[in-house]
Amino acid sequence: MITLYGIPNCDTVKKARNWLTEHNIDHQFHNFKKDGLEQTTISQWVDSLGWEVLLNKRSTTWRKLSDNDKTDIDRDKAIAIMLNNSSIIKRPVLDLNGALYVGFKTEQYQEFL
Repeated sequence: MITLYGIPNCDTVKKARNWLTEHNIDHQFHNFKKDGLEQTTISQWVDSLGWEVLLNKRSTTWRKLSDNDKTDIDRDKAIAIMLNNSSIIKRPVLDLNGALYVGFKTEQYQEFL
């Protein structure tokens, strides 16, 4: 089972979805905004990938956070920020039978798919 997590208007998510469709790879799309995210899901991602990989500090959402929110970040604080601001999560997140990949690069997708 392949699940692609993201938001539909993100250019990188669009590229990943198009690539999967063009290569006839059956997958489910999980829209962060519409479908939400469970704390257990984000916690599993953080445990597998590290919060530093998932928390997009270059995003507009990050820049809009208060200085207090941006300081002294640890695992739990990062998870809370991602739960409250799902668009701050780097995307897409591809779940390939439990193996997780963040972002989209054609070469990377060709390698593991």
